[in-house]
Amino acid sequence: MQEIKRSDKVCPRDFFSVSDQVSYLEPSQMCAFEESFRAWKDSARRMDSIRARTRLWLLFLLVRHTGARLGEILSLDDTEAFDANGPFVRLGREDRPREVPLPEEFYAELTAFQESPMGYGLRGELFRVDPGYFRRICYERGEECGLAKDLVCPKSLRNTRAVEMLRSGVPITIVKEVLGQSSLDLTANFQQFSPGDVQSIVRTAHEAMRKRTSARNSFLGHVIRVDTDPVMAQVVLETRSNIKISSVITMDSLRNLKIQVGSPVVATVKAPLVNVLRRVEHVSGSARNRLEAEILRVTETPVLAEVLGRLPDGTDVCALISAQSAQDLALKPGDPVEFWFKAMSVVLNTVQL
Repeated sequence: MQEIKRSDKVCPRDFFSVSDQVSYLEPSQMCAFEESFRAWKDSARRMDSIRARTRLWLLFLLVRHTGARLGEILSLDDTEAFDANGPFVRLGREDRPREVPLPEEFYAELTAFQESPMGYGLRGELFRVDPGYFRRICYERGEECGLAKDLVCPKSLRNTRAVEMLRSGVPITIVKEVLGQSSLDLTANFQQFSPGDVQSIVRTAHEAMRKRTSARNSFLGHVIRVDTDPVMAQVVLETRSNIKISSVITMDSLRNLKIQVGSPVVATVKAPLVNVLRRVEHVSGSARNRLEAEILRVTETPVLAEVLGRLPDGTDVCALISAQSAQDLALKPGDPVEFWFKAMSVVLNTVQL
C-alpha cells in the first residue's frame, strides 16, 4: 500500500476493505443492474404488465435503498410505513422501530404510483409479492448484465447498501441501526482494515486530537491491561516505543468509551498536572507515571516556568511549575530529569475506526 504522509488527510472510509465472505455490488455493477431493471420495467406495454413490473421495480428500489431484509419489506403496510411529511420509511418491530431515509426521487415515484389508479387498488399490499418470484426477476435482470445470482439476490443488495454507507463516511454503529442488526460484529464484516491502515488512521486521529485539546502532553498507544473494582478502573496503555502510561477513570467512563485490551487510545495530561524532578536514585512518590527525559529548554516568568523535555523516543513532555521550583531545580538543557504525573491526571480518548 502507498505510504501515507503525515500531512495527508486520512479518513477510515478511504482504507477499509470488505471481507471475502460478503457478496455485494460495486458501483458500476449496481448501476448496470438498476438500468437492466429499469429497462425491463419500461418495456411493458399492457396495463396489467406495466402495473406488475412497476410494483416489482418499486420493491427492488426499496430493498436497494434501505438495506432491509426482504421479509421486512414484503410485510410492510404501505398505508402506514411511509412518512407523509418526508422521504422516510418505518421498519422493524414495534418494540424496536427504526426510521430509514429514502432518496427524494424514489419517494416521489413511489408516492405517484400509490396515488395513481394502478396503485390505488394495491394500497396496504403494494409489496406483498411472492419472494421466490421477486428473486427470479432479480436473477433474470442480473443475467442480462452479466452478474452472478449471488450478486443480485436480496442479501447482496442489503450488503451493497451497507458498503455504500460505510464508504460515504457513515459510522459503522449507525449502519448497524439502519440495517436493523442486533450485533455490531455482523456489520464489522463489511469493514476491515489492514495493520498499516489502522496505524495511519490512528496516527492521523491522534494529530487531530492534539489540535483540539489544550493538553500539552499526548501519548498514543494501545490498551494492554484493565483492572477494575466496583467504582474505578485502572487502564494501562503502551506506546509504540514501549512507554507505559497508567490512567484511573470511573467504571462509567470505561463502559461509555468501550475500552478493552487492544483498544487504540490517546492519553493526554495537562502541563500544570505534571511535575519534574532531577533524575536521582531511590526517589519515592505516589505518582504512577514516571518518564525519564532530557531538558530541552526552560522558559521562566516571574510566577511560572515552562519546562520542556524530550523522551528517548523523541516525544516532547511539558511541565508547568512555579518559578521558585524552577529556581530550586536550576535546570538547563541536557539535564536528565523525570516527569511525574498521577494516573488520576490522565485523560483517555478512544480512536474510532
